[in-house]
Amino acid sequence: MAIDSSTDKNSGKPLTLSRPGRLELKKTIESGQVKQSFSHGRSKTVTVEVKRKRTFAAGAGGAMKEVRTPLPLMEPETPAEPVEAPAEDTVAAPKRPQRTLTEGERAARTRAIEEAQRAAEAVAARAESVIPEAPVAAELQIEPEPELGGREAAERNEAEELARLRSAEDQRRAEEEARLTAQSETQRAASEAETRAAEAERRRRLAVPEEPAAEPAGGRGRSKPGKTPAKAPTTRTRGGERRRSGKLTISEALSDEGGERIRSVAAFRRRQERERARAQAQAAQQQGRKIVREVVIPDAITVGELANRMAERGSEVIKSLMKMDIMATTNQTIDQDTAELIVEEYGHKVKRVSEADVEIGVGGEVDTDENLQPRPPVVTIMGHVDHGKTSLLDALRKTDVASGEAGGITQHIGAYQVEIGDHHKITFFDTPGHEAFTAMRQRGAQVTDIVILVVAADDGVQPQTVEAINHAHAAKVPMIVAVNKIDRPQADPNRVKNELLSHDIVVEDMGGDVQCVEVSATEGTNLDKLTEAILLQAEVLELTANPDRAAYGAVVEAKLERGRGPVATILVQRGTLKVGDIFIAGGEWGRARAMIDDHGNNVTSAGPSVPVEVLGLNGTPQAGDEMAVMENEARAREVTEYRQQQQRDRRATAGGRGTIEQMFSRIAAGEQVDVPLVIKADVQGSVEAIVGALEKMATDEVRPHFLHAAVGGVTESDVSLASASGGMVIGFNVRANPQARDQAKRDNVDIRYYGIIYDVVDDVKQLMTGKLAPKLRETQLGAAQIREVFNVSKVGKVAGCMITEGIVRRGSKVRLLRDSVVIHEGDLSTLRRFKEDVREVREGYECGLALENYHDIQTGDIIECYEVEEVAREL
Repeated sequence: MAIDSSTDKNSGKPLTLSRPGRLELKKTIESGQVKQSFSHGRSKTVTVEVKRKRTFAAGAGGAMKEVRTPLPLMEPETPAEPVEAPAEDTVAAPKRPQRTLTEGERAARTRAIEEAQRAAEAVAARAESVIPEAPVAAELQIEPEPELGGREAAERNEAEELARLRSAEDQRRAEEEARLTAQSETQRAASEAETRAAEAERRRRLAVPEEPAAEPAGGRGRSKPGKTPAKAPTTRTRGGERRRSGKLTISEALSDEGGERIRSVAAFRRRQERERARAQAQAAQQQGRKIVREVVIPDAITVGELANRMAERGSEVIKSLMKMDIMATTNQTIDQDTAELIVEEYGHKVKRVSEADVEIGVGGEVDTDENLQPRPPVVTIMGHVDHGKTSLLDALRKTDVASGEAGGITQHIGAYQVEIGDHHKITFFDTPGHEAFTAMRQRGAQVTDIVILVVAADDGVQPQTVEAINHAHAAKVPMIVAVNKIDRPQADPNRVKNELLSHDIVVEDMGGDVQCVEVSATEGTNLDKLTEAILLQAEVLELTANPDRAAYGAVVEAKLERGRGPVATILVQRGTLKVGDIFIAGGEWGRARAMIDDHGNNVTSAGPSVPVEVLGLNGTPQAGDEMAVMENEARAREVTEYRQQQQRDRRATAGGRGTIEQMFSRIAAGEQVDVPLVIKADVQGSVEAIVGALEKMATDEVRPHFLHAAVGGVTESDVSLASASGGMVIGFNVRANPQARDQAKRDNVDIRYYGIIYDVVDDVKQLMTGKLAPKLRETQLGAAQIREVFNVSKVGKVAGCMITEGIVRRGSKVRLLRDSVVIHEGDLSTLRRFKEDVREVREGYECGLALENYHDIQTGDIIECYEVEEVAREL
């Protein structure tokens, strides 16, 4: 209930309640609840309170009243009816408080009131000139009735003021509408023309300078002087349009000064690409032909990738494969041949590529005749073992290499360069003659220019001699026959020449074209004739090479040395190898850190036909691999990674389990026994020789299983590998380090050292023989004929027999024959003669015998007696 504030100041009447009741104040805070919604279905209820400000002022009669200010510029409403004054004893009902005006609204309200007052004064002035003065004054002057209190008078004055404000606002709006209606069509057209001219000027300024904008018809394209359109930050595009640049503010976005928004550069490029593709498709369609593309096909490609490269649908490609009876999905891989058929079916061009393309250009370009220069010949000495190959080379080099070889046989490829006569250089290769070194002889024949076939005059042509002849014929290399050991008493050179005829080698003495020289390595006989024959043959061949290019050659031998790392003996065939060059050797690459010639001297370069030892490889290559200098390290890595992957694939294929038929055949023949071995040798050639010799001894029942075969000393990892598989370690010209020896003692691993390949083959052969199951041999002892059958209690049936052949022994194996058909095989349990147990009964005597666990015997049956013994097998 509101407080009655209409108190008479003169009377001094105290402040009292208007009527009995509680003393209370109106609410100045309105509260409500608002529900806020968040993501993931979350919500929250918030209490919102609105606090209103109440303003009181003294009225005309001195009473306090609440000031309620109306909102400015309200919509026109019907005029308020005159407010009737309430009775004296009536108290006005409390009205709902209105919201408080802001500073801007209050200023606008003040301006509107002042304008309304001025308009009212103007209307009154005009009315006075027409209507008599007394009625106007009576109409405008409203005096409060004396009987009303101050509060009622104030409220009536406020209502009258609101009515005046509303009437003034209505009048102002009517005048504005009349003014707008009074404008002529010419003025509006002029305004529109100015607007269009300004817009045209703005667009002209934003357009490309090379393309002038067309003026509007009627010459209305001129803008007002001094008026320049606002220029937003823009960026020129290739299509002549400008793209907005910089930050975009809210005011710029809401205003039209910046012009229309332009697409981004990426969207513009995408649109150009679509238009270009659409134009090409339309042109091709108009010409009635299909766009032919060059499709690159690797070794293996998925169906989806193939469809993308042909610009065809994947489902269409799958349908084409189904027509070829190939059921494939989008992600399935197809081979290169199938992909080529699909591409040709769609009419595209095929470009086949392969992973092996990385090796293209490894050997370099072909040399021209202008760059070729003479080079020394490369000569390989081949022949049977102990025919004097190394001794002959020592005689030419005036050294003693044969004495340094274990067992007096050569087990490495030796590369040497000898200077003979008037600065004539010859490069010699000494190959082993043992049958296990076939791969070495083959490599020697591949890199050589001339082959010297050494045949002992007292021994003639032997198996390895024939093998060397075949290698020379396969390599299409000219041959010189050196008949050695002519100083021996049993020497017969003519016999050697006649034996060579059976192998298509006809010497010059017999009308052929093969040179033959009779020499003696120990006595030095006719060595000068041999060198002359070599130089003559080299002159006929016209051996040339280009030294001014990247080096290319072959790895003759490779080994792993302590302190030096992988060492490769390389024969340079073309170009010049220099220290610091990046080169590849098979599946390994490296940088030439040092080069050493055959005399042990460090050299900085090696030309054609020069053998050197090269240090700097990151691994030990295989003997026989090609060597090539690369332009950079990245290219070398790329080639070697491909080659290493090929080597892994080959090893995985060779170490496979085999087919189902092979598995069943092994099961039928008995379980195959593997002999696990770890082979470590000094050079790669020896590893190949040992592995090849041992693989030849493999049978269906036992075979060697090489856990690891590499170059270098025996290490702890080798011992661990052999211990896990129960194998043995073979060291050929290498030794185990102390840690490996200690571990071998703890794990009971057998490490065997060898220096001659014969011993390796013999010991492994014995080991494999011990793994073979013994052979069972049956020995026939005798036979007996049953004459009578007796039933004996506690024994069963006993046969009374006559020994017709050999001897019958107790405990031996027996075989029961009836009508020459074996019906039982078992053991002999009882053998008696005159009711006494005997050990054996000989031919011509009678005896009684019983079979163990078998009693179906009849008169006339034959009992054969035999023994089974185990015999050791050999490979």
